[in-house]
Amino acid sequence: MKTDVFIAGGGVGGLALAVKLASRGVHVTVVEQLAKKSSAYKGELLQPKTLAILDRLDVLAETEASGHVIDQLRFLEVERQAHARPREIQLTELNYSRVASKYDHSLMVPHETTKDILREKGTAYAEHFHYLAGTRFLGFENGMAKVRQKKSIQYIEADVYIGAEGRSSPTREEMNVRVKRRDYNHHFLTVTIPRPCDFTKGKMITTADQFLGLFPLPDQQVRTVYLIKAGTFKQFKERGLSYLYQAYSELEPELSEGVRAIQDWKAVQLMIPFTYHVDSYYRGNLALIGDAAHTVHPMAGEGMNLAIQDADVLGELLAWCKEQGEPFHKHLHYYEDVRKPRVEFLLNLSHLSAFVYSVPYEWWRSIRMRAMQRMYDDDELHVKQMLNISGLGKWPFTLVDRAIQGSILPARRKKVSDRKQQQFLFSEAEDYPWRTSQKGKV
Repeated sequence: MKTDVFIAGGGVGGLALAVKLASRGVHVTVVEQLAKKSSAYKGELLQPKTLAILDRLDVLAETEASGHVIDQLRFLEVERQAHARPREIQLTELNYSRVASKYDHSLMVPHETTKDILREKGTAYAEHFHYLAGTRFLGFENGMAKVRQKKSIQYIEADVYIGAEGRSSPTREEMNVRVKRRDYNHHFLTVTIPRPCDFTKGKMITTADQFLGLFPLPDQQVRTVYLIKAGTFKQFKERGLSYLYQAYSELEPELSEGVRAIQDWKAVQLMIPFTYHVDSYYRGNLALIGDAAHTVHPMAGEGMNLAIQDADVLGELLAWCKEQGEPFHKHLHYYEDVRKPRVEFLLNLSHLSAFVYSVPYEWWRSIRMRAMQRMYDDDELHVKQMLNISGLGKWPFTLVDRAIQGSILPARRKKVSDRKQQQFLFSEAEDYPWRTSQKGKV
C-alpha cells in the first residue's frame, strides 16, 4: 500500500491532521488499533484556539451542538465542614470573554464524540482519506510502516510518517529522540456523574489540602477530578465509596445526589500526571504530534488541545508542500519551529498551575488566594491568563505581573483594550511562517 502521509494513531490529533490533509488533496492513511470506542478518560475540554481550528475544518457547528459551553472558570476556596455545607471563603471568576476573539468560550465535549465527528468528516473526502480500524502499528521495517490487521501483516509506504500514537510511540522510538520527564506528588481520581441542570459553570473547589475540579458536560453530566496524594489510591478505596460520597458532598453539596450514582470503583479512573517533552519533533521523514511528542499536566486542560494545534500547523505545512510540489521532509523544521516553543510555554504554565494547587498548607493557600484575587482585580493579569490558556496567543507574565500578584505592587486600574491584545494573538504568518519566509516563498 502506498500513501502520501501515514498516520499511526486515530485519536483526535491524528484524525484532525488526516481531515485537513484529505480536504486539501493529500492522500492519507490512518491506522488505529482500537476497533471500538474506548472507555478510558481522555481530554474533553476544547479551548478557543481549538474551536477556531475545528471551524476551519468545517466541523465546529456539529461540535458545538454536541458540547456544553464553558464561558467562565470559577475558583472557589472553602472550609470543609463535616456533614454540613462548606463555608465559602473566596470566589474568583475568570472569563473567556476577556480575550479579543469571536471564539470567546471553551467547550466540553465527550472525547469519543469529538473523534466520531472528525472521523465522519474524513469520509467526506473518501478519495484521499483512508482509515484502518483494528489495525496495530508495529514499527518500521525496510523504511515502511509495518502493521497488523487481524492476523495479516501489511506494509505501508509513505512520503512522510506521523507518530500520533500517544504516550507509547513506536515512531518516537524509531526517531531515537530524548525525552525530558517530570513527575508529581499527587494523582487524580476522575469520574463522570449526573449534575443538576442549573450546574453549568466550570468550577475548581479547594481547601488548604483538597482540590475538586468540576467541568459540566452535555446531557446533565459533569466530569469530576479529585486530587489525592500520590500512592494513596489503594487506601482511599479501602475506605469505601461512602468516603468518596462524603468528600464530594462536603465540597460541593449540589453533587451529593449525583455522586451516589457511582456504584463501583471500576467507574473511577486513576490519573497519574506527569509531563515530558521530546527534544526534536522530526527526524528525516518522521514527525510526532500530541502525546507522542509531549504530555502536559491536566490542570490547565491543554493536552488534547495541543495535539489538535500540532495537527493544524503540520497539516497546513504538508498540504502546502503537496500543492507546491515540495518534498514533505524538506520543510518539517517549520513545524518544530512553530510548535515546540508554544508547547514549552504551556507546559510551564500548566506546571505552575499544578504547583499552585498541590501544596497542602494553610499559609500557601493564603498566598494562592491573594494571587487569584489580584488576577481578577488587575485586568491585564486576567487577560494574560485567559489568552494564554485559550491557545489563541501568547502574552508572557513579567516580573511586574508577579509583583502585583504578590501584593508587592498595587493592581493596575486600566482595562486592556482589544487593540492592545491584537499584538499578542497569533497571526496566520506566525502560525504558518513558510508561506512568507524567504525559503518557503511561493
